[in-house]
Amino acid sequence: MRNTLIILIVLSLFIACGTKKLSRKETVSTYYNAFDSGDFNKIKAVIHDSITLVSGDFVMPFNKTSFKEFYKWDSIFEPTYEILQLSEDNNDIIATITQKNIRNGFLKNNPLKLHIKVSFVTGKITKLEELDYIDVNWTAWNQEKDSLVDWIKVNHPELDGFVNDMTMTGAMNYLKAIELFEKKGN
Repeated sequence: MRNTLIILIVLSLFIACGTKKLSRKETVSTYYNAFDSGDFNKIKAVIHDSITLVSGDFVMPFNKTSFKEFYKWDSIFEPTYEILQLSEDNNDIIATITQKNIRNGFLKNNPLKLHIKVSFVTGKITKLEELDYIDVNWTAWNQEKDSLVDWIKVNHPELDGFVNDMTMTGAMNYLKAIELFEKKGN
């Protein structure tokens, strides 16, 4: 009995010493690197049970299951992320990142460069808030998006609504819409 207790204590100490808690900067790096490499399990390990994405007035709350659906949507566009800078702001991290993907390329803003405020609860990411975009040409973005949406409504109404459908199917429809739109010019 005594040997069992000693073994349990030694194992507990070994496990506790082997588990390193990530700093907030390391957590943010892990998050974006996991998005970049396509490893949702690593993302899941660094996000809180609930996570909120904020883009202007658009607020998207997720649990881990629904966040995986967002991850799938994002992955369809074959994104690459690069962290340019991480700085601490009280208990938050301000990240400057770039995001390249097929959608941003079509919308004439590739890479998309922005500042994001990352908030934490118990060491896990709970909120990502887009603070500002750097050198984004919103005129080109909106012209390309509106041209695509309008053309799809007329020529392929079965794909209509793709721009606001943040599911994997919505992303696949978005790519299909881009492909059809680009072929029309040939």
